[in-house]
Amino acid sequence: MPRISTLAVKTTLMSALMISLAGCQGSGPLGSGKLGKAPTQKADSPYAPAGSTRGAESVDGLIVGHRLMQAGEFELALKAYLRSAADHGITVDVLSAIGSANLQLGRLGQAERQLRQAVEKDERFVPAWNNLGVVLMEKGDVGEAARVFHIAYGLDSGQSADIRENLRLALARQENADYDTVDENEFALMRRGSGDYLLLSTL
Repeated sequence: MPRISTLAVKTTLMSALMISLAGCQGSGPLGSGKLGKAPTQKADSPYAPAGSTRGAESVDGLIVGHRLMQAGEFELALKAYLRSAADHGITVDVLSAIGSANLQLGRLGQAERQLRQAVEKDERFVPAWNNLGVVLMEKGDVGEAARVFHIAYGLDSGQSADIRENLRLALARQENADYDTVDENEFALMRRGSGDYLLLSTL
């Protein structure tokens, strides 16, 4: 019977071990064909994905906020506007929108401060001037409200019937302190895109 050398035995055992390891490489919790690579998440997996997809864009907070304002969800709208401010910075649109939401929530002091900041940032921004006028009317500052509505009316070139009505109402109140406003309706305007205005009643 031929003798088997120690070297031959070691070579045979090493080959068997390598074959065994190669067979196990694709299995186990980390296996997907290569050691150390995370497994591909199945669509119907009950586990959360490892991470979010890069480049996925959320709906702009301003758009969401405007829709919520239309629906009368003013607190939620304010949160959406604040999220937009965090994402895109404090723009005149964001300031005006936040101020308008606070106006609808009855937070007149905050609304006035934010709308004044908006017109300082862009002195030709019609919705902020109009909404500032509405805040001043609510506070009883009729004289300044009339002046602010006049600015909004001039910048708008008299195209908005609602700004014209706000100016008329302010002038009427200024002329007659006992002016009956029970059936009057004041309006706040917000810009929704370029040149498109969203009309919001304050009553």
